[in-house]
Amino acid sequence: MPISKLRPSFTLNEDRLKELQAVVPEAFADGRINWDTLREALGETLEDEDKEHFGLFWPGKREARRLAALPSKGTLIPQLGAGMDEDSTHNLFIEGDNLEVLKLLKKTYADRVKVIYIDPPYNSSKDFVYEDNFTEPLEEYLRKLGEINDEGIVLTTNTKASGRFHSIWLSSILPRLVIARSLLTDDGVIFISIDDREIHHLRTLLNELFGEENFLASFVWVNEGNIDNQSKIKTNHEYILAYAKNAEKFIAPPVIDPNIPLTSKLYKDAIENTIVKNGPKNPVSDVILPIGFPASFKEGVIEPKKDFWPRLNKKVTVKDFKTQNEVIVSSGWSSKDIFEQFINSGFKPVEDTKGQKATFFLTDTGAIYNRKDRPDSQSHVLTILKGMGTVQATASALAESGIFFDYPKPTELISYLLKVGNSKDSIVMDFYAGTCPLAQATYELNQEDNGNRKYICIQIPEATESDSSARKAGFKTITEIGKKRIRSVIKKLKAEKKGKLNLVPNEDLGFKVYTLDRSNFRDWELYEGKDSTKLETLFGRFETPLVEGWQPENLLTEILLLQGFPLDSRVASLPEFKANTVQQITSEFVGHHLYICLDKKVKAETVAKLSLRAEDILVCLDSALSDEAKVNLADRCNLKVI
Repeated sequence: MPISKLRPSFTLNEDRLKELQAVVPEAFADGRINWDTLREALGETLEDEDKEHFGLFWPGKREARRLAALPSKGTLIPQLGAGMDEDSTHNLFIEGDNLEVLKLLKKTYADRVKVIYIDPPYNSSKDFVYEDNFTEPLEEYLRKLGEINDEGIVLTTNTKASGRFHSIWLSSILPRLVIARSLLTDDGVIFISIDDREIHHLRTLLNELFGEENFLASFVWVNEGNIDNQSKIKTNHEYILAYAKNAEKFIAPPVIDPNIPLTSKLYKDAIENTIVKNGPKNPVSDVILPIGFPASFKEGVIEPKKDFWPRLNKKVTVKDFKTQNEVIVSSGWSSKDIFEQFINSGFKPVEDTKGQKATFFLTDTGAIYNRKDRPDSQSHVLTILKGMGTVQATASALAESGIFFDYPKPTELISYLLKVGNSKDSIVMDFYAGTCPLAQATYELNQEDNGNRKYICIQIPEATESDSSARKAGFKTITEIGKKRIRSVIKKLKAEKKGKLNLVPNEDLGFKVYTLDRSNFRDWELYEGKDSTKLETLFGRFETPLVEGWQPENLLTEILLLQGFPLDSRVASLPEFKANTVQQITSEFVGHHLYICLDKKVKAETVAKLSLRAEDILVCLDSALSDEAKVNLADRCNLKVI
């Protein structure tokens, strides 16, 4: 097998180009697209450029799309000791600009994330936005971080006076959503919290990126505690847009374990509908309600009704929720057959064709309602979300643990959405992680339903406001709050489990921490001059492609990402090698093994002892191997040199 050079060369459009080439191979020549051939192949499906068409357009959209396809020049650096149970955990907290981090994760985590929940900036006058640099996004991020040191990054305030109020926000969210879609599994779903300022723009943008056919729902979350604002009309709700990657493959969640607390249930467990119709559009017939028919009220009298539907031939007396006399009800009907079965059974629940247990009752208006208890096979999800915690209660609970944040999303709400997404044994993600409610929801929900969810939380080290409770408590950045919250939740759960029977085997109560930084590989500098001395200097600098002062543990992480191994892969130093340090990397998501030796010289005895399969990958420094060793290893595995 040929020896290949290991370099960060993966481009974000590579997978999409491969898909296009598989469908229209004739449109590619030497790896490039022949646009004329592609147009001919697409034929009548192409839209005339001169015609107007529906869509969302704004200044900067083209640059935002280009930014999504621009590869990152960074890497992720492990912060050893900053997490908990780091050797065994699969949970990740990543500190850095989320766009750059998403780019770095794309190759490894594409099609692997089941649920994404994000709570991006809502574009209020007090909000912070990610105003991206379209030429050097990583360098701009690191410049800001370096200038502010430990104080955190101060993000730009987007005011309506800027003239591009909505455009700036849309240009910020677009590239992140483009990559987010590629991370979702085929049956995955993304939930996005938003309010009235941008929901109409966001919905249109999501229709474009995900396809309008993959829209699932617009949830309305009622924050019952948020009614003390000073607006002329009190707003106590927000929206959560839900889009599937492929709506046909998205499976609606079944009813959950009835032993789980009501606050996190996917409800309602029953639905009610009237079965009487207003008049002769439906065939009118009479039904006799016998004595003892159930009523929705304890006692009272319903007067005869002759001019309105349903019609009652005489008054009905109700006592102790039961009718005390027989009455004839005339109306058009739905569910009449099962209604009569209910009467003939002596008012016992009857099962309809959908497996729903149906009962019927009389209301004080004379209408008759059908109550259906929904079976396990049906979804219990409604779009109006109530009783799922409030911002105020969540902020108070966090404050008791020494964590201060003004507007945290309730954990109950996030847990509910994770259930809607059928995430029980999956990867879940939040790349606007804030104080990390997703992490807390993951730990608690796993305990609740014996799940095996693993989370990835990404948060930029945004500075806390100088006069905020968080700053007064010593938190300089939002990321500090997030890590503190995760540690507090883990310690609390471990304390609660102490001395109790462990009902969740192999429970993951840990997390690893990574930070975004420059790549360990040098960035090639283009030179178009004619000065041979300067050109020779440039070549001299690239005798090694690695930056000065590179660290093996940092380079190891970058190699993992370049080779498609997840950050929670198992890394084991092989003790049988005495002359060199050889590490074996394995993952349940990758069929082959990855071996890494970053020593300055790989000894002959190490080369001889390596047990390699043809599909395995070995990564070494180019200068560490003799020509003979390279030929030997290339015959036995995929050899990649740096």
